[in-house]
Amino acid sequence: MTDASKQDQTEPTLSPRTRPDGRSAGSASDRNRHEGAQADTDATAGQAVTAGQGVTAAAGFRAAGATAGLKASGTPDVALVVNDGPEAAVAAVFTSNRAQAHPVIWSRQVVGDGIARAVFLNSGGANCFTGAFGFQTTHMTAEAVAESLGIGAGDVVVCSTGLIGVGDQTFRDHVLHGVALTKDALSETGGPDAATAIMTTDTKAKQSEVTEDGWTVGGMAKGAGMLAPGLATMLVVITTDALLGSDELDQALRAATRVTFDRVDSDGCMSTNDTVVLMSSGASGVTPEVGDFQEALTAVCADLARQLQQDAEGASHDIAIHVVNAASEDDAVTVGRSVARNNLFKAAVFGNDPNWGRVLAAIGTTDAEFDPYAVDVSMNGIRVCHAGAPDRPSDEVDLTPRDTDVLIDLGVGPYAATILTNDLTHDYVHENSAYSS
Repeated sequence: MTDASKQDQTEPTLSPRTRPDGRSAGSASDRNRHEGAQADTDATAGQAVTAGQGVTAAAGFRAAGATAGLKASGTPDVALVVNDGPEAAVAAVFTSNRAQAHPVIWSRQVVGDGIARAVFLNSGGANCFTGAFGFQTTHMTAEAVAESLGIGAGDVVVCSTGLIGVGDQTFRDHVLHGVALTKDALSETGGPDAATAIMTTDTKAKQSEVTEDGWTVGGMAKGAGMLAPGLATMLVVITTDALLGSDELDQALRAATRVTFDRVDSDGCMSTNDTVVLMSSGASGVTPEVGDFQEALTAVCADLARQLQQDAEGASHDIAIHVVNAASEDDAVTVGRSVARNNLFKAAVFGNDPNWGRVLAAIGTTDAEFDPYAVDVSMNGIRVCHAGAPDRPSDEVDLTPRDTDVLIDLGVGPYAATILTNDLTHDYVHENSAYSS
């Protein structure tokens, strides 16, 4: 598990009666129609989302991954993404954790002017809580990348992921060696190599892309544990050849992350290193409609968010918690997150036990507006609780499939939200108890 890269985010998966603005399409009066209903978990509907080349799917980008010796396993551990296009607009969002790694502090400054030409990433060490030496390492990394590419260090975003406290001289030496390795390996088809190099406890590389009429959005992500809001351990790089300015990128990225990465809450643990970077090369020469770009970007973020959930550490169930008919979107998110972070509920799902009482108990800890005796709960399409009382027998619910849907109908308003989480397993405990060794 990478102590330094996990936080809160979810895909824009909308529930059965949810509109893009977070409102449910139906009224509270038709709540009884939810029996047997399941929420729509396909946040990429209408978009042809593929893995493809990831960050090199869009024109104007090169990328590379290499092995610099940061990992004892000897697997790839450094990556570089370079924007060669006519434009260099950038936007980024970072962890909301007050304890932030040196690369986060550096990169916040880099994107402040809306311009960046490169992103260098390493796994195998977070470079967090490593003192002044650690920040100097980040600065030296940016300088080395800049010198190799003929750009300014202030245009180089730096990202790290791995164990907090790792960032000594050996770490520095490996990282700086990695700069040279990745520079020499840069390729217009290097996206998959870069995606592989940023993995920590991930079991598979995570890539996504959407191609529209003359322009493309592509991305890569890493993250398997320490996965909760404020950016779910996560490093994400997204590229596009659409011709857009930094302000437009920033607005679109914040809107996309709000309903995707910020609603993945696998284990409720927020990281120190989470970073999502969006770069535009402008190489297509096409300026898409705002809505079209937003839809494509959100689809890529949603797909990557779902991949993060599906590769969560030790998980045996991927759980989508759909909250509908809430008084506000914030209430829907709060209720969904309260269930996602309830260890009793997560343990019950691991045991294939549809214990809906634990769902209601979790909801009751929130300040959301609802009547406990007017709530409906469905699990995998079976309404097990109606108006705060038992409904269909729990033994009708089959929780053996990996995908698990929980539908919570608060019955007080038109808003909805979906939170993605996982069950609590023996393997999760083992991975996180042994991670620092």
